[in-house]
Amino acid sequence: MPILTTSQAIVRWAIAQKIRIDGEVHPYFAGTFAIFGHGNALSLGDALHASQNEMVTYRGQTEEGMGLAAVGYAKAMRRQQCAIVTTSVGPGAMNVVTAAGTALANRLPMMILVGDTFHSRIPDPVLQQVEHFNEPSTTVNDAFRPVVRFWDRITSPTQILSSLPQALTTLLDPATCGPVCLALPQDVQAESFDYPEGFFAETIHEIPRPRPDLNELKRAAELISQAKKPVIVAGGGVHYSRAEEVLAEFANKFSLPVVETMSGKTSLPWSNRLLVGPLGVTGSDPVNSLVSEADLIIAIGTRLQDFTTGSWTLFGNKPIVAINVARFDAMKRHSIAVVGDAKATLQELSEILTPAGSTRDQWLSTAVALKKKCETLRSERKSLASDVPTYAQVVIAVNDVARAEDYVLTAAGGMPGELNNNWQAHSVASFDCEYGFSCMGYEISGAWGAAIAQNSMKNKKSSGRVIALTGDGSYMMLNSDIYSAVLHRHPFTLVLCDNGGFAVISRLQTGNGADSFRTMITENASAPRVDFFAHAQAMGAKTFRVKTVAELSAKIVETQNSDGVVVIVMETAPATWTEGGAFWEVGVPEVSSKEEVKAARAKVQEAKKNQRIY
Repeated sequence: MPILTTSQAIVRWAIAQKIRIDGEVHPYFAGTFAIFGHGNALSLGDALHASQNEMVTYRGQTEEGMGLAAVGYAKAMRRQQCAIVTTSVGPGAMNVVTAAGTALANRLPMMILVGDTFHSRIPDPVLQQVEHFNEPSTTVNDAFRPVVRFWDRITSPTQILSSLPQALTTLLDPATCGPVCLALPQDVQAESFDYPEGFFAETIHEIPRPRPDLNELKRAAELISQAKKPVIVAGGGVHYSRAEEVLAEFANKFSLPVVETMSGKTSLPWSNRLLVGPLGVTGSDPVNSLVSEADLIIAIGTRLQDFTTGSWTLFGNKPIVAINVARFDAMKRHSIAVVGDAKATLQELSEILTPAGSTRDQWLSTAVALKKKCETLRSERKSLASDVPTYAQVVIAVNDVARAEDYVLTAAGGMPGELNNNWQAHSVASFDCEYGFSCMGYEISGAWGAAIAQNSMKNKKSSGRVIALTGDGSYMMLNSDIYSAVLHRHPFTLVLCDNGGFAVISRLQTGNGADSFRTMITENASAPRVDFFAHAQAMGAKTFRVKTVAELSAKIVETQNSDGVVVIVMETAPATWTEGGAFWEVGVPEVSSKEEVKAARAKVQEAKKNQRIY
């Protein structure tokens, strides 16, 4: 039986955990993102150093950034693998809370190992310790409790014998998947124990596929068979289940048009005739009209966020068959729940459903016609006359030259709506828009994580390039992982659109009767502007400045095989957006001296008349 410190045992156990993917065995914990300080450098850091040939450790620049990189990695790997994030006690740990929230909202796995104060309390108060007068056992790490699926504080070396397997079960379970956090007091990290050898035996895991209950399956089949105008809403669970091919076969066999959520985008390639386009607040009007006309919603792997449902005004009171591995999501708004893995459930449904024959031909014709309207609207946005390129024109320019194997990524601000409407996927599982938490700054850190994933897939199949699109607002919030990617030689391309501030929030203000306030740098004509070209270049990126979409397209093609981080900077229009989309409920004041605000409030109240509350 090996005598190891708690830290050594954690690292050795993590290395022993494997995952089977498509018949091949890989490490489940694909690497560790670390910023070392006095709370984790000497014990956990020493253990990682001793195991560096078996567990790669990446040096982050900010704790939030490396946490978001872990999120981007897990998303790109479709939850088949995950990463470890370790920080010191205090502000280092708290900086990961935002990333943990991002992982939780997106149902993504990540193991967080944070240093903690001394379990003995003898040295208290130690550097970076926050003291609670009436709760001496509380530390800043308790802040993780609301944003992780599993939380534990290890106060004895023996506790990891039960805690680590429980944490791993959470990471691997499709229904409970989310981040886990272990708080590791400094003294406990360094303590040793005679661990059983079997604890470190190589263990090969497989992601389970829970099968649906037969009665739930039969009820869903009956409703789908009776529906004349059903529509599938494909969510992120399609990707996590790796059910894209089965979804395509199911939709084709039973004549079902498919619309996508933000997370479910690229469940089908744009070339698939049954894919109509994106729905919801950031969706397209033709798609939303199809959903409004439908008589049955078949929601697959979606948590039915407000941007998907138009704050629950888009679906009316029509029945919803919700296929989801998590019962929590499957039962929302009294949906007819089918609790099970998306791929397995569609396969079993396919066996008991009868093909619709010609009964849905007219419905499919309607869907095809509305898809053509989406394409017409995109063409109009592409050809719009503008002094500087619009976001839509930037997205279309990149889309038109991107390869099928490329992977596009964005997050908060104005980009999600623009990519949702204007990006026509060349291949499945090639899109990541972090809109579960809408975390500004994810665009760069997440791209670093996705680039690690893309790099790991090379030599196994043709692997393309990660292309991230961001605005200047998100760039200013979190940009240092440009250097992380440069440092570790993980190439990706960043298209940085400078529109002078938080333009999409300015739009939210003015679109609801308010004045643009403290959102745009351009509110002050004498305000200095950031030289993004020089800034990115200073971090080691290969940086370019372009003025037209033609120049942008050429630069994307020219650098698509670059071995470094490429940043392309361009000025974009601050007030021209892709219009359309469903209602979104926001907090417009009930009382105001501005007539425009009163009018906006009246529109909210009118739209809420169609809001589903049950």
